[in-house]
Formats: sequence, structure tokens, C-alpha cells
Amino acid sequence: MSARLSTAIRIGEAARAIFRKTRSFPDRGFGEYADLRESNHIGVEPMLLALSMELALKAWFVFDYDNPKVAKSHDLIKLFERLKPESQEKLDAEFKRSVVPYHPNPLFIDYNICHMLYQHKDAFIDWRYLHEPTKTMKFDVSAFEATLEMVLGEFEKRYGIEPVKPLWQP
Repeated sequence: MSARLSTAIRIGEAARAIFRKTRSFPDRGFGEYADLRESNHIGVEPMLLALSMELALKAWFVFDYDNPKVAKSHDLIKLFERLKPESQEKLDAEFKRSVVPYHPNPLFIDYNICHMLYQHKDAFIDWRYLHEPTKTMKFDVSAFEATLEMVLGEFEKRYGIEPVKPLWQP
């Protein structure tokens, strides 16, 4: 296995682990009637989801370019735009096929993955520093999770892991 592939897989696995962790939060804190005072993790969930997406996009980059030196950025749209054009096209097509029908956005005629990533491009920083006012504190958890699940799923289709049996067994 090349260093590129193993590095990309490790980054992707970290992204998946963070995503799984956010799904284990007890009240999720974003329900229509949720009492925000009882949500000790308010802000943590969007921050971790954004970090997971960041890692997922960085895993794609490492796989695309055989280069483990990924941009040191938290900006989701910048990370997406650094992927190879064919990766961007693949993710956008899958976004339109599997996310948009369930999470449409009436503000856009041709809603695509760039719109979603741009809307949440600074979420990791914005939600990490809740005490500092930012331009917006909106975070569409369900649409973002669906997009993250799609990005991770498409990344995991790029490789396969087969168990190896040693030739000699004691």
C-alpha cells in the first residue's frame, strides 16, 4: 500500500470517527423544541461536523494528488476547490443525486455542493469561538450531515481493504 493511500485512509477514518461521535450526543441540541440550556455541547456538534468534513476533503486531496501535504486551512470551500476537477464533479453529481432531493435549498436554482460548503465554510472556527461574535451562526445540521455522509461514502468507494492471511501459521 502506498504512503498516499494509507495516509488518505487514516485521515478518512479520523473523519468518520468524529462524525460517529457527533451522532452519539444525547439530545443533539438542535430540535425545534430543544431547551438550549440543557445542551452542554451546543457549538461542539457543528464544530466537530465541520472538522470531520475538513478531514474528509483533506483525505480526498491526499488520494487525488499522492501528496500528504494538505493545505493548512479550515475553509471548506477552499479545500474542495483544491481537489482534482474530476473529484469535484463526482462529489457534486452525487450531492445532487443523494442530498438535494432530501435537503433542497430554495435560495438556489441549481443547488450544488459548493453552495453547501460555502454556507458552512468557516463553521469550524465560528462554532469553536462561540464567545466571539461572527457574521452568522446558522448551521443546517441535517443537510450538512447528509453531505458529510455522502463525501465519506464516496471516498470509501475509492479503495478496498482485504484481510491478509499469513502464508505460515503456527
